[in-house]
Amino acid sequence: MTVKVRFAPSPTGRIHAGNVRAALINWLFAHKNQGVFVLRIDDTDLERSTKENEDLIETDLKWLGLEWQERYNQSKRFDIYQTAADALKAAGRLYACYETAEELDRRRKVQLSRGLPPVYDRAGLALTDAEKAAFEAEGRKPHWRFKLDGKRVSWEDLVRGHCEVDTTSMSDPVLIREDGAFLYTLPSVVDDMDMKITHVIRGEDHVANTGTQLEIFEALQGLFPVGLPVFAHMPLLVGADGEGLSKRLGSMSISQMREDGLEPLAITSHLAKIGTSDPLEAAPSLVALADGQDFGKMGRAPARYDFDDLMRLNAGVLQAMSYADAKPRLAKIDADLGELFWDTVKMNLHRFAEVKAWAQIISGDITPRIEDPAFAAKALELLPDDYGRDSWQAWSGAIKEATGAKGKALFMPLRQALTGMDHGPDMGALSFLIGREKIAQRLKG
Repeated sequence: MTVKVRFAPSPTGRIHAGNVRAALINWLFAHKNQGVFVLRIDDTDLERSTKENEDLIETDLKWLGLEWQERYNQSKRFDIYQTAADALKAAGRLYACYETAEELDRRRKVQLSRGLPPVYDRAGLALTDAEKAAFEAEGRKPHWRFKLDGKRVSWEDLVRGHCEVDTTSMSDPVLIREDGAFLYTLPSVVDDMDMKITHVIRGEDHVANTGTQLEIFEALQGLFPVGLPVFAHMPLLVGADGEGLSKRLGSMSISQMREDGLEPLAITSHLAKIGTSDPLEAAPSLVALADGQDFGKMGRAPARYDFDDLMRLNAGVLQAMSYADAKPRLAKIDADLGELFWDTVKMNLHRFAEVKAWAQIISGDITPRIEDPAFAAKALELLPDDYGRDSWQAWSGAIKEATGAKGKALFMPLRQALTGMDHGPDMGALSFLIGREKIAQRLKG
């Protein structure tokens, strides 16, 4: 069996960290098992879906390295959904209902007032042809509900273990709206069967849906004779404070993270490892993340999404980045001052773009900070004529001996004069990169 998984985003907005976590875990699982990753655009909502958002989804996934092997648009598959709907109607599993939204709302309120669960009473099943014709004559159009078996549906979940859902406690789900539009559930099941998806990996907010969908899977076996997929329902994300992220995820779009200068590998490492037993560290590659992917490591508690952790991983990705990998990016921003430069400054970067400021400090003009002109003058006097790679230790030692300054009192004035900064990379390498001419110029103020 070839493993085949899917990611099915709706192009009604930007994808965010919660969406991408599902895409990532699907991709990692497929890659580890030499399987197929499918991108399935859920654009059945023709009014809200846009080509712009669809293109942005593709851009975000490619930027993260999550390439797909197959790609579909659900908006181009309405014929196959209609075929499935006709089969369910013929089998008596899809039935017409004519209640308006207001009527259903009143009915639910009455049920709740009587202490009853607000479950649809299947009044549509009892309608005669004459009653249906009367509704049609009023101008009403039917919505179509799937008749549940009303049983305990069970499956072995890769994350949650043994799961059961009692469909007797559920309303028969609406699969087709009054305007003929297919809702999420039917296209999702039909596509999973037609595309031979072997594993459905998603958030635990879909657990109840799985009970319904498994019944639809079974009802459509005659049309799509395939095995049932294996399910994995991951815990949802919460913030560092333990609160839900539903209102904050919108500001965590992948495109915004890209614009903010975050590294793809930091994002994928963070999303792959939170909520697992793995240490929260930046992985060397997506392939390494895939090799370590294991649902057995995934806990049942919500996964904590902490932006501070993400930034720590982002710095870790930059610190591990080789000059060969950084070189093309450095060239694009006119900050390629060589391998020593990159290896010197990368340990102080949180975002790649910050490297440009260090390039300016080394090769451009800065405003030196000199609080003690006498100290700076003495440092200039002792500055070696031939300032080499290993001159810093001897030079700073001579200044220490001449001025009596040591520790912070010695090194801080030198750093401030040469870089204009209070903190930064190792001054031995940094001063060599700045060069004797600029050192002398800056010590003069």
